[in-house]
Parts: sequence; structure tokens; C-alpha cells
Amino acid sequence: ASPGRTIVVSFSFHFLIVLHRLLALMTVANNMKMNLLLTVCLFGSSSLAFHAPVVSRPNNCNRRISLTRVNAVVDINENTGRDINTLQDWAQGAGVQRAEGFQLGSEDGLDWSAGTTTDMPQGSPVVSVPGGMIFSTARSKQELSIDEAVDQLTRLGAGDDVPEFYLFVQILSEYQKGDQSPWYPWLNSLPRLYYNAISMTDFCYECLPPLVFSLSRKERVKFDNYVTALQKVDFLNPEMLMDPAITKWAYNVVTTRSFGPNDNKRIVPMGDMFNHGTETEIDLNFDDEGNCFAYTTKDVPAGSPLRMSYGDPTNPSVLFAKYGFLDESSPATFCKIMTIQPTPQLKDLGLDFSRMLFYKESGDISPEVWDVMLYSQVLGSDKNVQQAFYDAHMNGDAETKNNIHQHYFPQTAAALQKHVDTFIEQLDELSAKGDGKDINEHPRLPLILRHNEFVKLTFLNVKRNLDSMVGQSVEQYA
Repeated sequence: ASPGRTIVVSFSFHFLIVLHRLLALMTVANNMKMNLLLTVCLFGSSSLAFHAPVVSRPNNCNRRISLTRVNAVVDINENTGRDINTLQDWAQGAGVQRAEGFQLGSEDGLDWSAGTTTDMPQGSPVVSVPGGMIFSTARSKQELSIDEAVDQLTRLGAGDDVPEFYLFVQILSEYQKGDQSPWYPWLNSLPRLYYNAISMTDFCYECLPPLVFSLSRKERVKFDNYVTALQKVDFLNPEMLMDPAITKWAYNVVTTRSFGPNDNKRIVPMGDMFNHGTETEIDLNFDDEGNCFAYTTKDVPAGSPLRMSYGDPTNPSVLFAKYGFLDESSPATFCKIMTIQPTPQLKDLGLDFSRMLFYKESGDISPEVWDVMLYSQVLGSDKNVQQAFYDAHMNGDAETKNNIHQHYFPQTAAALQKHVDTFIEQLDELSAKGDGKDINEHPRLPLILRHNEFVKLTFLNVKRNLDSMVGQSVEQYA
């Protein structure tokens, strides 16, 4: 089948949206499970809504294809623009259905995202994508014979990364087909310029705070493992595999655009145009046949972005390392305490990136930070009190727990104050390394410095509160 093949649908998509909105006014929109059932009723069964996928998935995708046999390949030069217009024409011909008002926009021609020009009530269908267009681990396992490469990856201790590796090989397979790939218009619309860990220079790593550095190193090790395992894939062009620009680009496509459960990652063309948001407007669902449906999760006024969640919004460092953007709308950030060795007891108390938080605007400190610092840094020399504190936490004995907190508050606050002061100094030292550096040589450096400044401002607000607490405790306990 070709991208121009007509998809037969049982009703007009726009008519369905109007009908859906009328029904949504009758309380259906408040229950997303009911909305999914309603959409199946409106579209008919998925076999009616989408007959055969327009994208042909070849059975001989393991055949090596020379790059010289195709008319054109995707230009992955970082300065190359993204062909969004052709993407939209291709998607429409391939059976993607879009709600009235859905549009793709960009301020710089590089970063494109979805938004709406019309009001969309909660529960409205936004986009539907036929399953045949969607990349998935499950389907790639059926189409790709890469057992030796998977075994190699597992021997490297990267067995958990196998699901995304299948997509990585699939993207490279389609890339080397050039314009002979049914997905060429989508591939040619993808970003070339990334700011995440894989794209940073070695010097950039020298300016990263400990958490981002650790997360970035994990991404780089993961990429290196993928490249090593690729040597066992005999149907990919060796010349292509020797080009780090190509393999990094394919890796970034997969890691920044795939989502879903660990055992079956998916990439949804057109469904991958929703940016991340701390506050989200849409969610994605899949039916039993693999078709994808995007719905609004709240009333969305005209002129609004349409965003989904890429991960924990309280830890912008994770998003920065993996995706290469700084979520400045994040309300909080991990407290950056990296020296505490995890134990089952500490995990019970809240030792977790998503729970040990400093809040950006208020400078507040989450209870888990106080609990972990007291237990690990203050009570370590008194095992009896340490055990009593842990038992009180596990048994929900708030009175005993608060009494222990109050008794040792000066020591806990002083330990936190020392951590915050030390980390602020460290941030200044790391950022100072970037002074005078050529951003043409290190184009990710400005974003790294913005990240460091964002974290510093949060820590300064926390420091203001801690300095006041410590000063008051000194007076109280003097």
C-alpha cells in the first residue's frame, strides 16, 4: 500500500467529533474509560474504522539495502529544517484523523508542537492513528531477526534496554531505505538538533551537577551498548553503522519519542508531536488492535497547547538528560542529596528522586527530606533512637515521630543547611567552567548553564528558609 491509499471509515470524523461533544455534555466526558468505549461505538470496531494500514510493512526488511540504491536519504545535519507540511499530507493519506482546530506550530522552525485553535471539551477525540503506522517492540520482534544482537546486549548487562533496542534497529532499517521507506515523510519531519546527554560534548559533562551527570552517563553507556550490539545485525549497511551521527540520531529518535510499558515500547507518528507539560491536556489510549487515540483530559480553550506527560514533573534533571529540554514550569526539584546509600529502611522513609523535593517558589522542603536526613545523618550514632523513629514511621505513630524530629531539629536543619550551601557553591564552580567557551563548539552549553541557574534559584529559596530556621533554633535552644 502507498501513502496515498484511501482509508474507508464508517462516519465522517468531524461529524463524530460534534456527536461526541453533544454526548460529552451528558456527563460522559468525566470518565475516560467511558470515553474510550464511546469512541469505539462511534468509530465502529477498529476493523471498520481502519481497514488495512496504508503503510506496508515488508517481510524482507532483513535484506541489506545499499544507501546508493535510493533516490534520497534523510539529511540529519543539525541545521536541516523539518518538513512538517509533507508529514501532514502523508499522515492524512495514511489514515490519521484530526479534530477540527488541531494544528502543528513552531516559533523557530525547529521545535514543533501540537495545539488547538478551537475550544475542545474534556474527553474530546483529538487525533487517531492507525495501528499499521505505529512502531512497537512487539511488531519489531516479529519482523526483525536480531537474536544475536539481543543476546549481545543482554551479556552487556543491558537486558532491560532490549525493547527500545528493537525500535532502534527498526528506525535504522527504515533510514537506510531512504525515500523507499513508507515512513520517509515522517523520518524527514523529525528533529535533527538535540540537546540531551547523547548530544553533549565531553566538556559539557564537566559542567553538569552530580545527578544530571549520573543520568547522562547512563544514557551514554546505553548508547554505547546499542552500538556494540549493532555489530551483530547483518542486514544494516556497515558504512551507516560506522557513522556516529546516524546512530546518535536514531538513538535520539527512539529515546525521545517512544513510550509505553517496558515490554512494549511504541512510537506513534503524529502522536509524537505532543510536547511535555507539567499541566497536561491530552492522554493517549490504544485499542486491542493497536490503533492509537488521543483525547483531551480537561476542557481546553482555543489557543492552548496540547501536551502530555513525559515523566515525573518534579524532577526536571531526568527530563533534561533524556530529552534535552529544561522544564521551567516544574514546581519542584530533587534535593540533590546523592551521598546517602539506599537501604530498605531509607526507601520506606522516602529516599526517592520523586519524593525528596525542594519547592521552587516557596523554598519548602518535603517531609521525606527531613525524614531521610534525620534517620541517616543525625541518628546514625544512636541506633536505638534511629530504630524507634523508623518504627514510628512504619506504624503511623505521628506523635512519637514528631517528638523525635523536634528534639533533633537543630542538628537536622544544620545538616541540610550545610548540604544546600555546599551545593550552591558547587553549582557556581561548575557554571564558571563555561566562561569564555565557544558555543559553536559546545552548542548545548547555554542550556546546561540555564539548568544550573534554575536549580540554583530553587536552592537559594530553600537556603533562605533554612537560614531562618537555623537562626531561630539557635535562639530557642541557647
